[in-house]
Formats: sequence, structure tokens, C-alpha cells
Amino acid sequence: MTNFFRANEDNLRLVIEASPSGMIMVDSEGRIVLVNSQIEKQFGYARAELLGLPIEILVPDAARQTHKHDRSAYIERPVTRSMGTGRELFGLRKDGSQIPVEIGLNPLESEGRTFILASVIDITQRKETEQLLKTKIVELERSNNDLQQFAYVSSHDLQEPLRVISNFTQLLSKRYRSRIDEKADQYIDFIVDATKRMQELINDLLTYSRVETKGHGFEKTSCLEALENAKSNLKMTIQETDAVIKCEYLPELRADATQLSQLFQNLLANAIKFRSSAAPEITIWAEERGPFWEFFVQDNGKGFDMKYAERVFVIFQRLHSRDAYPGSGIGLAICKRIIERHGGTISVKSAEGAGTTFSFLLPKG
Repeated sequence: MTNFFRANEDNLRLVIEASPSGMIMVDSEGRIVLVNSQIEKQFGYARAELLGLPIEILVPDAARQTHKHDRSAYIERPVTRSMGTGRELFGLRKDGSQIPVEIGLNPLESEGRTFILASVIDITQRKETEQLLKTKIVELERSNNDLQQFAYVSSHDLQEPLRVISNFTQLLSKRYRSRIDEKADQYIDFIVDATKRMQELINDLLTYSRVETKGHGFEKTSCLEALENAKSNLKMTIQETDAVIKCEYLPELRADATQLSQLFQNLLANAIKFRSSAAPEITIWAEERGPFWEFFVQDNGKGFDMKYAERVFVIFQRLHSRDAYPGSGIGLAICKRIIERHGGTISVKSAEGAGTTFSFLLPKG
């Protein structure tokens, strides 16, 4: 318990008055003996109106009886602590309105008498911000769910007519190629190619939307095993390009094992696709970062200008033409979505002609 004496009362008053928080002192009977200007602003009283009155004048009616009991119990065993831990507290203003508050209690002793010095913080703005944030999160979740549902339903609805167009166009190609004229053959090829690309886009969109909706639960997962699965899926590509993949150690963490393999597979495929004239060399490693593991996937490929660093993670965004590099440009967007589902982040460093390094954080779990 803190001791103070009459010789220090003036200094104490100066300190209390200068505090940016509301400060109010009561005696052992709960009568107000000292307030600062912040209390006047918070509760709408002049300090002369409060001095000598029971502290319960600032407590809403519904909480007054409980407050009296709690105050008496605190006087019996006074310690420095926060008031109302685990529950919301409100102060009653002079005009009858209520404000949410946080209160800290400090016992003081002078000449055998016990006083309680309370700091009072008006958290109205914080509560409003929290509520706004909660509302935005709910809206974002609803929007995200609607978007996933839209993507899923639209993709399924588009699949059937596309199959019909594709099938009949291929029949036209087989049956009537070279029987009309060269232009007709060219037009048929355009249609066949367009339907194939549309089917690829739809399938990629489905894959993207399913990261959240079709993901498995998190369990203890070997990242090295996930990488080996990814390498196995890319076995032919790795052999055809003479790619060398180096990795000595990767940790275990809590993750969706299937999505972790997909993550490594997409990053490896990206490194191999955008290779330079030399055979691809990809190095993978991980380093501890507090509660996270930071993973690195480094290649010796073409690289790119860092002004496009954000663009590479955007769905269906491409830095190259479809003729130069096939694909829909969704692989890195899926990587980002998988990592974010796991509570992590991804970034990239690159330079034209100097390779690329993707790094991502995943919680240890």
C-alpha cells in the first residue's frame, strides 16, 4: 500500500490534475474527496458538485448495489488492480447518459486512513471503433462467402454449355475440316482454342474458390513430406527441364497437408515455367521467426521488375502473353490464398535476369 503525507498533498494534487486520464479519489466510506478536470469533462459535473458525495452518483442505477458491495470488499483488502476484469463497466454522466469506461484502482494511506485513487478512461471511441471493425469483418465475411458461392455456382453452370460447344466444335473440325475453305478451318480452330481456355479458367476459378470452402483441417504436417509430394506431381516437368531442387531441412507445423503440397507445387511450377536459358535451380529453406517459420523459394530464372511485385499475386493477372507462357495466371493467387488461410503472409523479391525469391510466413501452430 502506498503511503502519502500532508506535506505531499499539494504535489499529489498537481500530479492528479495533470493526468490525461480522469482521476478521482474517495475515502473509506466511498465519499468523493478529490477529482481532476478530466473527470469534469467525462461526467459533465463541476468538481464542487461532486466533492463530499458518494461515488455511486457516477454509477448507473443497475450497478449501484453491486458497486457498494464491491467497494466495501475492496476496502477490506485494498490492492492495486484493474476494476471490472472480464465485464463491461459504465459511468453515469450528469445528463443521465452512460459512457463505457476502464478503471484502475490504487489504495493510498494517510494518518491511518485509507483512500482509493481511481483512474477513469472513457473508452467510447475505442468501443465505436471496435464495433465498426466487427461490422466491417461481418460484411467482409458475407461478401467473401457470396463471392465464393458465386464463383462456385457460376463455374458449375458454365461447365455444361461449354462442354456442348467444345464437343460440337470438335465434331465440326473432324467432319468438315478442309471441306469448306481455309478460313472456316481457321475459325473452327479459334473456337476450339477459346473453349479450351475458358474451361481452364473455370477450373482454375473453382480451385481458387475451394481454398476456403473445401480445405481440410489443420494437423501436424511435415513440410518436407509436402515438398516431396509436390516434386512427385511435377516429376515429368522436372525431368524434361533438368531442374535441380535443393532442400536440406524443412520443419513440421500445423497445416492442411494437401494445401501445403499445392503451395509448394505452384511455387516450383512457377520457378520452372519462368526459367532462363540455364537449367532451373531452385533452393528451398526455412528460418525461425518467433512464433512463425519463414520459408524461402529461390530460383535462377528470368526474374521481373519489382514494380509488378503486387500484381503477380492477383487472380488472372499476367506479366507475359499467353503465347509466351501458357496458363491462366492463377497459381500465385492460390498460393497467397492458401498462406492467408493458414494465418501467414507472402512476399517476393526479384530483378530482371537475376532470379526470384518468394518468402512466406506460416505460424508454427
